Amino acid sequence: MTPRLTSTAGLPPLLACLGLLALWELAARVFQISGLPPAHEALRQLPALLADREALFNIADSVRRMAIGFGLALLLAVPVGLLMGRSRLIAAFFNPLLMIIYPVPKAALMPIIMLWLGVGDASKTLVIFLGVSLPVIYHSYQGARAVEEKMLWSAAAMGMRPLQRLVRIVLPAALPEVFVGIRTGLVLALITMVTSEMIARQAGVGNILFNSLDMALYDTVYAMIVIIGGLGFILDLLFERLRAWLVAWAEPVHQIAVGTS
Repeated sequence: MTPRLTSTAGLPPLLACLGLLALWELAARVFQISGLPPAHEALRQLPALLADREALFNIADSVRRMAIGFGLALLLAVPVGLLMGRSRLIAAFFNPLLMIIYPVPKAALMPIIMLWLGVGDASKTLVIFLGVSLPVIYHSYQGARAVEEKMLWSAAAMGMRPLQRLVRIVLPAALPEVFVGIRTGLVLALITMVTSEMIARQAGVGNILFNSLDMALYDTVYAMIVIIGGLGFILDLLFERLRAWLVAWAEPVHQIAVGTS
């Protein structure tokens, strides 16, 4: 049974945000560093940024790239992870590749990918795709391995073909674990989106960050970081609502493991 949301459910996150803002304001006043403006100065820039058409277009470009890379990763990574979990041959083929790619920070691949695809959307989308794919594959694999063999034997006895068993038995049973990987991938999509745009500076939130830093507009830099954090919070909140609706019978997942970006 899914626990009901109480009126105080949003209180801890709100208190955490207020505490962070208070610490930020205090640190700025104590240390007096030019690169650390007080929180109130950064927050004062938020209305101007959100009212600026160019800034909104940059944010929309970033969200579009993130959505494309994230969506393509899910289309590939979930089936691959499920197949690896149910087939030793497929797992033996993909495991060495994943072991090589996983420890490499995806942003470190950006210069090489830029040589192949240029500095446009394709290179940034590919980096996001790589960052999202690995945790989704891993958790889909773990979810598929945890499916009880008796269920699959019963389905086979009823005449279900392997693909039917994968879609109708393995996928629903593995879905809670798959969602853990997707939630982790959502965080990594946001991280790799920003880092790729800071390396290949054309458009996007990373471009705004770097240009503001070059011009010593530190209050704008921190305001943009607040916007990125708010975007991540909203996406995670929406995802949790979707997860709770699709797998209401599963235990809620409150923690995520962020892998190498």
